Amino acid sequence: MEFTIFTLLNGVSYGLLLFMLSSGLTLIFSMMGVLNFAHASFYMLGAYIAYTIASRIGFWPALVLAPLAVGVLGALVERYGLRPLHKVGHIPELLFTFGLSYLTVELVQLVWGRTALRYPLPAALEGPLFTLFSTSFPKYRAFMMAVALAMLGSTWLLLTRTRIGLVIQAALTHPEAAEALGHNVPRIFMGVFGGGSALAGLAGVIGGQVFVTEPAMAATVGSIIFVVVVVGGMGSLAGAFIASLLIGVMQTAAVALDHTLGGLLASLGMGAVAPGSALLNITIAQTSAILPYVLLVLMLIFRPKGLLGTRE
Repeated sequence: MEFTIFTLLNGVSYGLLLFMLSSGLTLIFSMMGVLNFAHASFYMLGAYIAYTIASRIGFWPALVLAPLAVGVLGALVERYGLRPLHKVGHIPELLFTFGLSYLTVELVQLVWGRTALRYPLPAALEGPLFTLFSTSFPKYRAFMMAVALAMLGSTWLLLTRTRIGLVIQAALTHPEAAEALGHNVPRIFMGVFGGGSALAGLAGVIGGQVFVTEPAMAATVGSIIFVVVVVGGMGSLAGAFIASLLIGVMQTAAVALDHTLGGLLASLGMGAVAPGSALLNITIAQTSAILPYVLLVLMLIFRPKGLLGTRE
């Protein structure tokens, strides 16, 4: 019971962090058709900018100011980097964001160095939220879950219940009509790109506390968020949410299991395993890193459009 409860809590908290990251990428792709390879770099920038702000004026101002700063940077990237490339196709856009991701890593190392940084938690978020079966669940993980759910709710309300959301959806489906009605569609695209980058920056502020802030943090989660977007369905925010939780719980549960693959097969009645089989002596915990990619391959084989996607 203890293992199940805390595995679910930790898996859901990790999945919600993945959703904070993948939601911005999903919005950008659904609006602009741009697969932004530099998206995880905005996550990294959010963590480092938050570290700088928190070191001077505290964590709570950093929680607000760092995503805003990353959002402004994202808007500038769209305006002066991506917008001139829209007319020449998606390949130049992809190459631009791919190069930008490497450039960002080098700039981060020049400004903040190569060593890992860890800024202290505010006193209100330190310590356990509750203790069950002699195991504690940290306040900060609960706070991370609350921020992710608040972000999900506010994004849904913005896109479905406000005039701004209606204009964004109109620019997505009927850009010529939206422009004829007087809306500046390129400016809307710039705002969406900046907003998606700000969501990645918010994930960086939160994730920089749970996972150490260091130059490789973008590469660590960069490929996972593309798995989330594809498994959930390209352009589907609800699909990204479900896929994030699925992958978060799956990886967290796998990390905690030290059973070998051979032992698992034997327990399922699939016969004894030869003790000299190196492959079947691998533990489930050792396979946790590749499980999302196995899920990705299976999804592409059996349901290419993803869980809730509409595009093949």
